[in-house]
Amino acid sequence: MTTNDAAGFDEFVAARSAALSRTAYLLTGDHHLAQDLVQSALLQAVKHWRRIHTSPEAYVRRAMYHQNISWWRRRRFTETGLGSYDDAGPASDPDLRLTLDQALARLTPKQRTVLVLRFYEDLTEVETARALGLSTSTVKSTTRQSLARLRTLAPELAELIGADR
Repeated sequence: MTTNDAAGFDEFVAARSAALSRTAYLLTGDHHLAQDLVQSALLQAVKHWRRIHTSPEAYVRRAMYHQNISWWRRRRFTETGLGSYDDAGPASDPDLRLTLDQALARLTPKQRTVLVLRFYEDLTEVETARALGLSTSTVKSTTRQSLARLRTLAPELAELIGADR
């Protein structure tokens, strides 16, 4: 890696690590696993920096999604509760955030991942399917099942989830 490549990578990490960490936390539900997930994805990125330097964020996010899937396919570890995360969206109310965090923590890792990509990362169904290596119909059905489960787990989130989704 040349000095220019190293500087570009360092700039990318400095500029985007907070956003990547938030997404990793939402995917894993655990601060330590989230840090590991980001580090793993960045390690892959630095190895391929010359090839990906024009659009590294897409590469790193995709690496995070795939690594997370690999983890939850390999280990069916016990779900842990979500703590807090930086969000200026509708869940900025502490009570609502706590309710949402607790409900998300009770979803399967696959359900949580699909919802994070669809509604936090704002990916389309097709983009989510591509990122996770699933069919679009699987993403649609998982989204529907996940939202139904959230409605059951936390009926007070109905306004946030929406009745039409």
